This record gives sequence, C-alpha cells and structure tokens, in this order.
Amino acid sequence: MALEPREAISALSATLLTVEKVMNLENMRVEIADLEAQASVPNLWDDQAHAQSVTSRLSFLQAELNRVVSLRRRLDDVVVLLELAESENDADSIAEVDRELIVLDQLVSEIEVRTLLNGPYDAREALITIRSEAGGVDAADWAEMLLRMYLRYCERHGWSTEVYETSYAEEAGIKSATFAVHAPYAYGTLSVEQGTHRLVRISPFDNQGRRQTSFAGVEVIPVVEQADSIDIPEDEIRVDVYRSSGPGGQGVNTTDSAVRLTHIPTGIVVSCQNERSQLQNRATAMVVLQAKLLERTRQEEQAKIDALKGDSAGSWGTQMRNYVLHPYQMVKDARTEYETGNTSAVLDGEIDEFIEAGIRWRKSTQS
Repeated sequence: MALEPREAISALSATLLTVEKVMNLENMRVEIADLEAQASVPNLWDDQAHAQSVTSRLSFLQAELNRVVSLRRRLDDVVVLLELAESENDADSIAEVDRELIVLDQLVSEIEVRTLLNGPYDAREALITIRSEAGGVDAADWAEMLLRMYLRYCERHGWSTEVYETSYAEEAGIKSATFAVHAPYAYGTLSVEQGTHRLVRISPFDNQGRRQTSFAGVEVIPVVEQADSIDIPEDEIRVDVYRSSGPGGQGVNTTDSAVRLTHIPTGIVVSCQNERSQLQNRATAMVVLQAKLLERTRQEEQAKIDALKGDSAGSWGTQMRNYVLHPYQMVKDARTEYETGNTSAVLDGEIDEFIEAGIRWRKSTQS
C-alpha cells in the first residue's frame, strides 16, 4: 500500500466504520435473533416457501454479520502486531503487517461495494438472459463463451445457478440462454453487466483466418417475489409445448416437455426446458415471464422519471465492454475505463474488478 501502516490502518478503520453504520449491525443482530426464533418452531417446514425464506435470510444475515465482525477483529489484530513489531524493531513482523493490510484493503473494499447496493430490487436473486447478436456463428459462439464466464463467476462465489433454457445455434454456440442466480444481492451485483459485449478475435470458423467482430447481449432482471403481485390473465398467454433440443439428459429429449409462453399484449416470449415435467417447465417459465413484466414496468416508470428530470444518462446498458483477443489482448469497460490484459482469466469468470468498478460508476452517475 502507498500509505504508511498507521495511516493505512486509520483509513481502513474509517471505511469499515462507515460500512458498520450503513449495515446497522445492531439491527442485524435483532433480526437474526427473531429469525432464529422462527427457525426453531417445530412446524416451520409445514410451509416450505416460508421456511426457505426464513432460513435463507438467516444464513445470509449471519454470514454478513460475521464478515464485518471478522474484518474488525483482523484490523484490531494488525494494530497489536504493528505495535509489537515496532517495539522490537522486527522487520519480518512489519512485513507481515504490510501483507495483511493489502488483504484487508481488498476485503474492506469488497464489503464497502455491497453497501452501495441499496436499490429497491438490489437484494434479490437474478435472472440473466444472454443472446447472440451481430456476427453470425462467431456471435453464437461468443454468447456461449459469455454464458460460461458468468456461470464460472457464480461458481467462484459459491452462488447456486439454474439454467432454465438454452437455444443452440446450428453450427456452434447458442442463440440464447436464460439462467437464474440463487444468491442474495445477485441482481444488484450483476445488473451492471447488462448491455452489449463486443468480441474481436481471429475467427475459428473462418478458413482464411480473418479477424471477426461479434456481439452478444446480456439482460439482467430481478426475480419476482410474492409481494410483487403480478397477475397475468390466462387469455393473455399463449402456451406452446415442444421437444427439448441440444445436449441434455435422455428423458428430457424424448417428450414434448419444453414450454414456451408468449405474453400476447407485450410480445414477450420465454421458454423453459430444464425439467422433465411439462408442468414444472410451465411453472418456471411463468416465473421468468413475471420477472420480465416486472422489469418492463420498472423501466417504464424510470423512463417517466428520467423524462421529468431531463435525464439522458439512464440508458447506460448499451455497448459496455470490449474483449479484444487479436491483435493484442485486452478487456476494457466502455463506461468505467477499467481494463486488464489478462483476457483468459476474465473469460474464466474473474470479473470482480469489472463488477466493482461498474457498481461504483453507477452510484456516481445516480448521485
């Protein structure tokens, strides 16, 4: 770190204090105690949806509280270690302090970013749809590469994912895919990834080895909750069933279990083919459709507010990141200017710095 150890400790302590105030640790402890009491009720699991909500929220709050408390404890330990190192003029201990401060700086920065996720839907799980755009077969391949990148990112963070639908392209790659991220704050975190992603590389599908530019779009929406109360009349939905295609279990591909729902008034189409049961696929597709209608309503309301404010910066989710694999290696965000030359790591899901920069950038444009 550029600062002297004591200055660095003071700066980290001040940032962590702000985080502790924003998160309101005492309120978290009260809520945890209440949830623990609910979780101990013998018939809790008679209502599985409620039980899942209670235990999921409890687990999340306990982890968040432990994370902050642990950071404060580690910072206090560094203060003690530094005092001992200075009193004994121990160079090895001072070096250990420097190493610990570098780690703590990263950890405090990560948890500080979480406090910026205070939008009305930020705490929710996410639904992500990736679509190939301009670029033919390269774009379809690029869409599949992005799908892998996000699934790997979620895997690295221990987030559960569920792929609802994959539409495979004829030659290679995918036309589109939709998957859910089952983790608190998944929407707030990943919503900054929405927009068009541009890839420049030597096409593996061009026998002349020419450079190709291709595009894929990423859509991120929050999962609906019971409180959203979106009622969709049956006569506004057209239901089509079909046989699942592409890689999958044998049973998935032998029956007309896949379901496609079309919302007639808006033209929104969603599909699900990950379950063997047509009823299960229909239920899942309905969840996705409700989420898309909720997002549509939210965007319409935001557009009205932006129009009243004369806000032209609201449509930040257009072309947002460039991935260049030839003639040089670089990934650069078009909004934040953050960039790296380690393209292979990014495509393997190491996109934390891009997401953190995106969240900070979004907050700065809203303030």
